[in-house]
Amino acid sequence: MLGALRDRFRIVMLGPEADQPVASSLGQRVLADRAWDDPTLLDIVMVPGGRGTRVEVTNQRLLDAVTRHAESAELVTSVCTGAAILARAGLLDGRRATSNKRAFAWVTSQGPNVEWIAEARWVEDGNRITSGGVAAGTDMAVYLIALLHDAALAEELASNLEYRWNASPLDDPFAAYQGLV
Repeated sequence: MLGALRDRFRIVMLGPEADQPVASSLGQRVLADRAWDDPTLLDIVMVPGGRGTRVEVTNQRLLDAVTRHAESAELVTSVCTGAAILARAGLLDGRRATSNKRAFAWVTSQGPNVEWIAEARWVEDGNRITSGGVAAGTDMAVYLIALLHDAALAEELASNLEYRWNASPLDDPFAAYQGLV
């Protein structure tokens, strides 16, 4: 969603090293634009999730980089189990947050000082916005467009991309499906 608005958002992929491929746990690879340690300030930090987060929550270099970038960012966000990275880094302490419902028990174990909300597509607490699974993350991205620009633009983009935006952060059937509520 954000990539469809290149005139308003510039997406920068970070990785352990600049110009090196980073593989997801599913095998897809992306080329890192910058290294985690790059000092360039970011307006929005978005931490993705996936199975790889189970290993990365112990990667101190990553946790330090996310913390450093979060200090100056306007918004710090996560999709799916990316909330585990934010939680492990202490960036959600004292805040409300959510994550993927299938992995909820594991994610919540990464942040005992977080008020975890099981029934939510996304949760906004100050400048932290966390989302459930992949589709909830897409809903959150459309919400970010509405938040940072305007709702009409967000709705128009979703329509143009033939995406049915779930604009309610509370409309989350997956918490019940996974037995969390």
